[in-house]
Amino acid sequence: MKTYRAFTPSRRQMTGIEYKKILTRSEPEKSLTFGRKRAFGRSNQGRITTRHKGAGAKRLWREVDFSMEKKDIPAKVLSIEYDPNRTAFIGLAAYRDGAKRYLVLPSGVGVGDEILTSEKAPLKRGNRLPLKNIPVGSQVYNIEVYPGGGAKLVRGAGTFAQILAQDAPITLLKLPSGEIRKLQDRAWASLGQVSNQDANLVVIGKAGRSRWLGIRPTVRGSAMNPVDHPYGGGEGRALRGTRRPKNKWGKGGRGVKTRSRKKWSASLIVARRTK
Repeated sequence: MKTYRAFTPSRRQMTGIEYKKILTRSEPEKSLTFGRKRAFGRSNQGRITTRHKGAGAKRLWREVDFSMEKKDIPAKVLSIEYDPNRTAFIGLAAYRDGAKRYLVLPSGVGVGDEILTSEKAPLKRGNRLPLKNIPVGSQVYNIEVYPGGGAKLVRGAGTFAQILAQDAPITLLKLPSGEIRKLQDRAWASLGQVSNQDANLVVIGKAGRSRWLGIRPTVRGSAMNPVDHPYGGGEGRALRGTRRPKNKWGKGGRGVKTRSRKKWSASLIVARRTK
């Protein structure tokens, strides 16, 4: 981790990642980038649907390949790059047929290493196989929910899932949240742990840095007027005054389960998440 000299109070606690020691290229591959307008928490009518979002630094979108459909063709990692749209590092991979793709890199894979997507790929970090061909106890990331649907699970920096059991046609996985879930063993996954494990240790340090990330300030409910929040109003610092924690709209604020009991994937969950 990178620390800073305390020229200001906010600088004292701030930390960052030493990108210069990790990244090998500063400019992205032009053919795999394009502009993209971000939503900033607004609907198509311009109304705020998600609070505390807006502004932030302009981002160039990198087209990351999550389907990895080029099977049985080795790809060589040409560079390790930063992606402002995700916490993990991405790598520019060149396939032997000349195609180039951006891939989410696992830790331990560097420039010059080869990545292979194949049913018979060796059990090496970065290689991609069907879940049924990966031994119990292995760490995996970039996991498909449906076979051929592209990676949907475990894509954040430093995360990995663990294969607990193989019971054809089902594979039992323990996800980073602690949830134990069934998946079809024909779904594909990559071996290893997602790169940039130190991402969760970064201390933002100052409000301006949050604004660069597109995070707007959060106002406490107790600082509002009664018309704006259940905790608002009162003389001085008032007590909460309600039996249970509530949000701005009077719904349960803490410890309330929001997942629908009728969700289609409920039958696939063996044990609920612990986080």
